[in-house]
Amino acid sequence: MIIEGFNSYKKLIISNLSKVSVLNKCRKDFICEVLMLFLSIKGRINFLQLARFGSFGEQRYRQQFEKSFDFLNFNKELIMANGSGRYIIAFDPSYICKSGKKTPGLSCYWSGCARKAKWGLEIGGIAVVDIDNHTAFHLEAVQTICPEDKSLTEWYIELLKERVDKISPISNVLVADAWFSKIGFVDAIIGMKMQLISRLRDDADLMYLTNSIATGKRGRPKKYDGKINVKNINKEYFQFIEKTEEYTMHSAIVYSKSMKRNIRLVHVVYLGKNEKQITKLYYSTAVELCPKEILLFYQNRFQIEFLYRDGKQFTGLCQGQARSENKLNFHFNASLTAINIAKVEHWLSIPKVERQAFSMSDVKTMNHNKLLLHQFFELFGINPNKPKNIQLAQQLALYGTIAA
Repeated sequence: MIIEGFNSYKKLIISNLSKVSVLNKCRKDFICEVLMLFLSIKGRINFLQLARFGSFGEQRYRQQFEKSFDFLNFNKELIMANGSGRYIIAFDPSYICKSGKKTPGLSCYWSGCARKAKWGLEIGGIAVVDIDNHTAFHLEAVQTICPEDKSLTEWYIELLKERVDKISPISNVLVADAWFSKIGFVDAIIGMKMQLISRLRDDADLMYLTNSIATGKRGRPKKYDGKINVKNINKEYFQFIEKTEEYTMHSAIVYSKSMKRNIRLVHVVYLGKNEKQITKLYYSTAVELCPKEILLFYQNRFQIEFLYRDGKQFTGLCQGQARSENKLNFHFNASLTAINIAKVEHWLSIPKVERQAFSMSDVKTMNHNKLLLHQFFELFGINPNKPKNIQLAQQLALYGTIAA
């Protein structure tokens, strides 16, 4: 069995499984094998490939993928046990290519790479961004199957509401991109007792809050002191925060007309090519939050995109060979959870000062080499644990890696 060649993976997965759910030995062994196959198979990852490289038949994989598994709690325990402790929650949908007409959820979804809507599937990905380690860990992916009587925004809100009790103990700060800066989404997040950090449109309608003292005259007191020109802000009202070679940062509490609430605005002017100034507007619904942290948290949001990139390039995120909603859900989450396992085993285990950039390509190459070596050792009757074979086996396992 291939499990015997990956003892460190097995120990990590089994120890984590024992914390989250009661599974029988067969199911535990299956979860271990699937996650290790996702980390080892080069090329497409589907039921046929799993049967070729694994120890079960194709039908067994199809049947087991249909069964539910609590990936959210599994990943949560893995992150809390191995992360730095300083987290934010990131939410971002991702387009999944899929042909045909019979798969549940098939529709036109926005593809950021293609910059247009394309036919296929979509997942709403929830991730934990580890600020101190500057990386993201997958928490759960949920396929978008939006009823006709609901908007996409309402679907995303419902998705997060169902999981807020499990997510909020990790962090009460949710970071999302500019598409989510809508009053309905913002109100829903605050209603969940969480805070939202995001970015505004470059032409956002914002108002200065008045600093004038009430006169005592009849009529409603003045609340706002005029519209903000984001290209030429009042620097007496905005607080100067920081100036670097890349940007100049100011911040203030302002009123957003679109969201109908006061927000902490972080006004950042970047110096582009040919000294062209580019203005970006970041904000937090928590007005007491430090402006530097707002910018730091939003910039770290992009780590979730690297999860999707590694999933699509190396762990078969877009290669699910199924039309069942349950099978697809298991495949999406297994693909992204495998990246968490790789990060914990091959990256977080290294002292921070000695770490190089995390390379999923190297992890796949190394594990694929180990998979082949294990087959050679078994078929030729070679003992890999002999002193003269250990060093040679390690060299062969690293054959073809880039950063190792």
